[in-house]
Order: sequence, then structure tokens, then C-alpha cells
Amino acid sequence: MGASDVKVPAAAGHIVRNEDLIFERSRAGRQGYHLPDLGIPEKDISSMIPGELLRDDIEGMPEVSEFEVVRHFTRLSTWNYGVDTGLYPLGSCTMKYNPKINESIARFEGFGKAHPLLPEFLSQGSLEILRQLEDALAEITGLPHISLQPAAGAHGELTAMLAIRACHAKRGHVRKTVLIPDSAHGTNPASAIMCGYEVHGVTSTSAGLLDPADVERNMTEDVAALMLTNPNTLGKFEEEIDKVCEIVHAKGGFVYMDGANMNALMGISRPGDMGVDCMHLNLHKTFSTPHGGGGPGAGPIGVVDELEPYLPNPRVARNADGTLQLNFDRPDSIGRVRAFVGNFGVLVRALAYIYTLGADGLREATETAVLNANYIKHRLEDVYALAYEGSVLHEVVFTDRRQQAFGVKNSDIAKRIIDYGFYPPTMSFPLIAPGAIMIEPTETESREELDLFIDSMRAIAEECEQTPDIVRSAPHRTRMGRFDETAAARKPVLRWQPEKGKVAGA
Repeated sequence: MGASDVKVPAAAGHIVRNEDLIFERSRAGRQGYHLPDLGIPEKDISSMIPGELLRDDIEGMPEVSEFEVVRHFTRLSTWNYGVDTGLYPLGSCTMKYNPKINESIARFEGFGKAHPLLPEFLSQGSLEILRQLEDALAEITGLPHISLQPAAGAHGELTAMLAIRACHAKRGHVRKTVLIPDSAHGTNPASAIMCGYEVHGVTSTSAGLLDPADVERNMTEDVAALMLTNPNTLGKFEEEIDKVCEIVHAKGGFVYMDGANMNALMGISRPGDMGVDCMHLNLHKTFSTPHGGGGPGAGPIGVVDELEPYLPNPRVARNADGTLQLNFDRPDSIGRVRAFVGNFGVLVRALAYIYTLGADGLREATETAVLNANYIKHRLEDVYALAYEGSVLHEVVFTDRRQQAFGVKNSDIAKRIIDYGFYPPTMSFPLIAPGAIMIEPTETESREELDLFIDSMRAIAEECEQTPDIVRSAPHRTRMGRFDETAAARKPVLRWQPEKGKVAGA
């Protein structure tokens, strides 16, 4: 049922306030602000504006008061769901709570108002932040050299693969292929192809893990790198990653690791110690910056010694007198991949998060994230089929296999969980788990919140068996009902428009 289907009772004296039905606020003659009389003759300035910047097709613009605008957008904000509202269980996204102290620190005047074109002698504090964050991430990953420039995870992937390509070119052997497991993140093949590589798939075992034998069969001296995700998208740790790295290195290739799931390793194990040559980190996931809606983000990369010369320019370097500078004198660098030094505010938040928790806190956060995921697995595996049996780390992947027997798909379950007050888990990913329901609770959720979510999922499983129509027609308690997803994808409505044939406020 959508808002337009709600009927307002017509009984005498019965007034129902339903904000959903009063979405159009425009009334002719209303204004948000009245400019004072200038005291001079008005002048048509359209002749001063280039013709290509003028529009004459705008009509029916809303006419609303300032108060109505404020009330409208404030009301819309209360319809949103976010990590500050409740559990946000999107798998592989690590949508965890972001401590407000990190937000406050990022807004310190010396950080928030520092102009990116300030000379280096006036930017020593900001450069120190960058250097200390590089050192912290190097310790956490076990990779000695860090570039903070990439603006997001996929951007970090691209940057790392560009560095690998440059290194192979310097060796005099420009390779053509990149191996990518079927359990990797979906952006990996796109990053490889953008670097000019062909992509070749590697299969997982029946346990959902990378098969070293298949890696060895496909690893040739024409393969530039293997791109793997660890833990993989099934939430499983690649138990033979050391053997896989040895196989790739023996043929002169590099091992790139997608670090989007670092929330399962942080403070416990280091990819560099496993044999990984380079990786990216999602600071806007693992290290506490709000994300979603397109940003902001930061996807630093860490690399081994051999790849350091190819990292983006500039690098933060410490002079003999202890001061810091941006070093551009690096002839083998792949060049800039981001303006200035990256998304600085996100970098400040990440360092604040790391220093607030410390080594013991980072480890505890990881342990709690793993505990929470396994708690959900234990409580739900009798009513939802697991994609793959066995232990998991920070996330668990169920499927809709049992519910399909009653004509219910995972997308129906996703819509029904909204009625219970929760944001849906990730659906239909990873692709090697048909009908996937991928849940990542992170470390920030209490047992009480997890129990509410679990009870809701169990109730939906019961509905699927006893009253499947309720699930198939969900959601029922939202302001808008179920959409025609095909039409919404092909003909999206991306902006407000007045009704055809009507002028707003008429």
C-alpha cells in the first residue's frame, strides 16, 4: 500500500493529519525571502549572461515560505534510516557506528579550515597527521609503504593495479592477464580491465575457499597479478593464502588483496605477513567515517618495497631537521590519482579512530565483530540455509533456498524486514551463492539489538511457511509500497517535477 492509497475518513469533525498526503506545499504568491527595495531602477541583467547559460523552459517552480521548506526537509530527514538509527547489516559494507569524537576532531579549525594550497611550512600539522596515519596503517597491514591518495576502495584497487603494471613495465615484461577468484569483490575485475588487463576467473572449492591447485593451473608468466579478497565475500578466511602467494610469486606475479573486509583482521593478523604484495583499505568502512550516498571515502593502499617507487606522487617525506615536505621527485611514480593529498577529513577521522582504540581496542573490535556474525549464524542457521557450511569471520551468508519452497525470494525477505524496523541485509551477492542473504553486524551492535534482528528474521521465516503472501507483498508499513522494480530501474524519477498541465501553486 502506498501513501496515495491511504483514505482520509470523511466523518464530520474527524481530522486526520497525514504528512504523506500533503507533499505538495507550493501556493501561489509565497516566497522564502523578500529582498529589500534597492532604491534604484531595476535592470535586466539577462543581456550580461551568455545565452547558452540562460534557460527559458523553467515553469511551475515551487512557491513556498522558508518555514515550509525547513519543515519539509526536516520531515523528510525523519524518514531516513541510518547507522545512528539502528542495525545496518549490509554484508561486505561494514556499516558500523562512527564515534562522534572523530567527527569533532575532523572539524578542529586547524584541520577543517586548512586550505589545500597552504605552503608546506604552514601545513606541518596536517602533514604530520598524514605521516602518522601512514605509519599506523603500515603497522596494521604489515605493508611498509602507504599512499593515502585514493578516494575510495575501487579507486585504491585501480591505483594498486596501475603500480603493478608500471613495475612489470620497468622489468621489461608487460603482462596481459589478471586472475580473479569467483569469491572476490565485484569491483576487482573492473579495476583490472581499466588497467588494460584481461581477466581470468579462478574457482572456489566446495568449502567456499580459493583452490591453490586451480591457481597453479592458471598461473603463467603472462599473469601480472592475482586479485583476491580475504576474508572473501562469503566471510571465510582464505586458509591457504600463504601457499597461493608462493604459487603466484614463483611465476613473477604479484598478489593484490582487497582489504574491504579488514574489519575481520584488524589488530589480529596482517596481510603483509601472509605474503600479500599490495592491498587497499576502506577507511570509510573499517576506520570510522560515515559512508553511503556516494561518499566521502578514502581507499589508501599499502605495498611492499618493490612497488614503492610506483606509488602516486607526492609522498610525505621527513627532512633531516624533522620537518615534513611533499616529495615529487619520484621518476617512476604513476603520478597523481587524486587532487592534493586525498580526502583529508576522512584521513583525520581514521587516525582519531586508531588512536582512540589503540592496539588492544582494534583487536577487541575485530573479535567482537566476528563474535556478532557467528552469533547470528548460530541463531538463524536452523531456519535459513547457509550458502556454505563451516566457520565464518565478520559476516555470514545465508540463502533463500528453504523459503523458495513457499514461493518466497530473498528480495521479498528484504522488503519484509523493513516492516520490522531494520534495514535489509545485502541481497544476491556474492554471485556464487544464489539467493544470497549476506549479513554483517559489525562490532558496534549490542546483543539486544542483534536479538531483535534475529527474532525478526525468524518471524519472517515462519511467515514464509504459514502466510507467504504477507512476505511476497511487503513492505506494508512504509510510506510507499512495493515498486515496479523494472520500471524504477529503466525509468527512474530523479527530481521533482510539477504535474503535467498544472503550474505549482495554482
